[in-house]
This record gives sequence, structure tokens and C-alpha cells, in this order.
Amino acid sequence: MQVSVVIPCYRSQDTVPHVVADVVELLGAPGSGVDDFEVVLVVDGSPDGTARVARDLAAARPDRVRAVELRRNYGQHNALIAGIRRARFPVVVTMDDDRQHRADQIPLLLAALGDDVDLVYGVAVEEEHGALRSLASRLVKRTLAMAGVPKADDVSAFRAFRTSLRDTFRHVTDPYSSLDVLLSWATTSIGRVVVRMDERTVGTSSYTLRSLVRHALNMVTGYSNVPLRMVAWLGWFCAALGVVLGAVVVWKFAAGDTTVAGFTTIAAMVALFSGAQMLSLGVIGEYLGRLHTRSMGKPTYAVRRDTGAAPVDEDLQGRDA
Repeated sequence: MQVSVVIPCYRSQDTVPHVVADVVELLGAPGSGVDDFEVVLVVDGSPDGTARVARDLAAARPDRVRAVELRRNYGQHNALIAGIRRARFPVVVTMDDDRQHRADQIPLLLAALGDDVDLVYGVAVEEEHGALRSLASRLVKRTLAMAGVPKADDVSAFRAFRTSLRDTFRHVTDPYSSLDVLLSWATTSIGRVVVRMDERTVGTSSYTLRSLVRHALNMVTGYSNVPLRMVAWLGWFCAALGVVLGAVVVWKFAAGDTTVAGFTTIAAMVALFSGAQMLSLGVIGEYLGRLHTRSMGKPTYAVRRDTGAAPVDEDLQGRDA
């Protein structure tokens, strides 16, 4: 097996050398089951000395380590995508740079990648975050489920997947990308393994409660039509309610219960036209939702394997993954 280990780096000048050393020692050991590997360090515009450390590591082991420096901070998922697009080997492993993801757990992920499994998440035995951070993480997983990600509760930054899955999102240029959503476009053959994770001992996580909530909002508006669909359902409900209220007002007028002149006409018109407006917004929302879905660049389909030898026009038929 040949493996590319992609590590996004931000404010990790003190931890990334240990992470790289652990990965190189583990995957380079005889009997590891890995024939060849590389470590791709993606420095995400870090303001400290992380870029210098990454360059030094690449210079010391050019056969194993590659340093990719982004011009500014684009966010963890965009940094991951930059590294994944540069991966040379058939399997990609992603892990954090803070030593919470243990290198000795990588073989568990690789072992779970069977013939019928394309993507494996490493799930911690216990939550290692505080109450607020854990709550925000669960919120992110709920929004992933709303965006159509299967088994969203198992999603984590410690993953292993087949590099060919990247073909389904090779044209994506969204600055608010979510790697897990993009991977869900390519496969639903997803596994999970329980792994051990360590507590962070150096620095603090750049993922604050605010940033996680913002990430969740980006996902639900960027990869889901749920907000627009809610407006559509609200439109139908208001339209039905307007008809009912209009009928009630007319009935009371006919029964002589209305004594204020002109009230029946005004109330009926407000009820009916308000319902019509909300219904119209719902219909517009449905069309906007379809335009939004098409703008994502989501593939028509992804082929796992093809036993035929006939050439395929990729532009017309889809993309093999």
C-alpha cells in the first residue's frame, strides 16, 4: 500500500516536527504494511515559524516530506484540499498537527479500507473537548447531515480514503468548502474505527465556538437547500392559513357577526394576498434551490470500477472515481 499523509499546519511550529517524526517512524518501519509513503505539510498562512519548520523538515527528508505554503490563511478544509490535490499515492490519510491524532492509529484506518470501503473515519473513544466545544461539534455534524453527508456522527478530521475520490470535486473552487461534504459526493461506502486520541498539550485549538458555528452556517447555506425548503413550506402553510382566515371572515360577515364597515373586505384581502405572496416566495425558493445545487459542481455520478475497455467521454458521461 502507498499512502500520502496530508497535514494542515497552523501555529504548530512546536508540534509538527514530532508529528512528522512519528509518522515517518511508523510508516517506514518494516512490517508496517506500507510500501511507500509521503507526508504533505500544508502551511495555512501561519503567522509564526511553522512555514520555516515545514521547509526544514522537507529539506531534511526530501524523499518523504513535502512542504506546501499557502499565501494566506484559507481555513483547514481548503488547506486539506490543496494537499489532497497534490497527493501522489492511491490512499490519503488526513490528520491534525497538534499531536491529538496518534500516528500509531493510522494502521487501523488503513486496515478498514477494504474492497467495498472507500472512506474511513477515526472516531475517538471519548470527546476530548469542553462542553461548549463539544456542543458546537455536534452542531457541525447536524449540519453535515442536513447537507447530505451519510453517517455524519462519525465524521472527524482523522480519515483515510482513496485518492481517486478527489476526481469528483476537482473543479470545485468554493472558498467555503467542506471536505466531508465533497467526499460524500463521491461515495457512501464509509466505515469507522474507534481510535485512541491524545489531549492537546501545546497551544490552543484555532477552532473556537464562534468559528465552528460560522463553519456550520457556511455548510448549511453552501451545501444544503434546507433554508430555502423551509421558506417554501412556510409559504404553503401561510397560503393555506390565508384561505382559511379569509373564509372565516366572510362567514362571520354572512352571519352578521361583523359590525365594522369594510373590515371583511380588508381582512379577506390581507389574508389571501399575504398567503399568495408567501406561496410565491416558496416557488421562487424552489427554483433558486435548483440553481444553487447546479452551481455546486456536484458530479452526476462517480464510477467505482469499470470492466469495459471502451473509451468514455468524461465531459459528457461523468467522472470516474
